[in-house]
Amino acid sequence: MASPLTPTEAEQLSSVRAPFAVTREHVTDDIYHYQFDIRVGSTPNARVRIHRVVRELAPWRPRPTQRAVMLLHGDFANFVTNFMPSLGNPASSAPGLAPYLVSRGIDTWGVDRRWTLPTADGDISDMGEMGVNQALGDTAVALAFARSTRTVTDRDPGRIVLGGFSHGAQLTYAYAAADGRHVSAIAALDIYYDLAPEDADLRAFACANAEAERDALAQGVTDSSNSFFITAGLLARSAPLEPSPLFPSYTNRGVLLTLAGQTWLLAPYTHTYHLSAPLLDADGNVSAMRESSEDRVSAWFASAPPHQALREAADFDDIWCGTSPRPELSNIRVPLFYLGAAGGFGDHGLYSTTRVSSTDVTTLVIRRFGPDRVAEDFGHGDLLYAEDAPTLAWRPFAAWLLRH
Repeated sequence: MASPLTPTEAEQLSSVRAPFAVTREHVTDDIYHYQFDIRVGSTPNARVRIHRVVRELAPWRPRPTQRAVMLLHGDFANFVTNFMPSLGNPASSAPGLAPYLVSRGIDTWGVDRRWTLPTADGDISDMGEMGVNQALGDTAVALAFARSTRTVTDRDPGRIVLGGFSHGAQLTYAYAAADGRHVSAIAALDIYYDLAPEDADLRAFACANAEAERDALAQGVTDSSNSFFITAGLLARSAPLEPSPLFPSYTNRGVLLTLAGQTWLLAPYTHTYHLSAPLLDADGNVSAMRESSEDRVSAWFASAPPHQALREAADFDDIWCGTSPRPELSNIRVPLFYLGAAGGFGDHGLYSTTRVSSTDVTTLVIRRFGPDRVAEDFGHGDLLYAEDAPTLAWRPFAAWLLRH
C-alpha cells in the first residue's frame, strides 16, 4: 500500500507542476526514455533534468508499475552514460542498468546534476554554486516530480527507492541522512561514506584533496574539466595504436587500459582501486580488460560531460574527511542495499552500512578472486559495463528492489 503524503510532501509535490520541457525517445522493444527539464532559477544552468525509463502501453502512456527507483550518476557521467549508455554519444554496446530494471517491472528514474548541462563552450558562470547542498535540493525536486507523475500515471503516490553509483551513491547516503522524506529505501553502488578506523590513510587522502580543492575555489577555480577523460576515450576509439599526447610513452590504447585498470595511480580511493578489472602481464602492466570491453569503457570516457563542479568534489571529500558538519548516517532508518565491486570501493564500503540505524541492511560485494588478487578483481565501473554485470550485479539488485 502506498504511504500517505504528509502536508510537507504534498506541498513539495504541488510545487513542481510548473511548465517544463519534455522529450521522448525509443530505447528497445516497448521501453522509452523521457527527459524533463524543469527551470528552478534564473542562472544559466538552473534546471533540474529528470529522466524516466519505462515500458509503454501506447505512445506517451507508461505501463503502471508497483516499484520505482531513482538512480544518481557518478563522476564524468550523467544518467544516460551511466545507466543507459546505448543512447550516449558515442553510443555504447552496453545494454544499460536502467532498461534492465524496467524490463523487470521497475519504473526507473534519474536526475542529472547541473554541471552535466553546459556544453564545452557553454556558460558556466554559476558553476561555483554547484555543491552537495544544491544537489540535495535538486534530488528532492526530482523525487517529488517522480512521485507526482506516478500519482497520475500509476495511481501510486508512495515513496520510492533512491539509489546511486559512485559519488551518486555518496549523495544518496547524504540525502537519506539529511532529508529522506521521499524515499522508502536506499541503494549504494560501490562507495563509502564513513571510513573505518583502519582506513585512516584513505581519510588523510580525502582531507588533503578537500584542502587543495578549497584553495582552488578561493582562487576562483570552479570547473574540474573532464577533457582528460574525453580525450582519452576518443583517441582510444579513433587511433588506439598511435602515441598518446596525454602520456607520450604510451599508446592511446595503453592510456585507456592504465586509466581503467590501474586507476589507483591517479585516484587511490583504495590501494588497488580500478574502474575496470585488468589483465596484467608479467611486468604488472595492463594488457587487456577482463570484464568490460574496451568499446564500452572508451565510450564511457568519451561521452563524459565537458564540465564538472569543483565545489561538489570538495564537498564530497569533506564528507570523507569527517572534520566538517555533514549529514550523519545514524539518521538513516530506511532499508539499505550496498552493492560493491571487490576491485573498486568493495569491502571498504561495508563499514558505512554498519553506521546506519536501519535494521534492514543487505550487502553484496562482487568478486572473482581472493584478497591476494584484488588488483585484478571486478572493478568499480564493471558494475555497469561488464558482460556479466546483468547476472552478477543487476539481478540481485533488481530482486532487492522488488522486495522493497
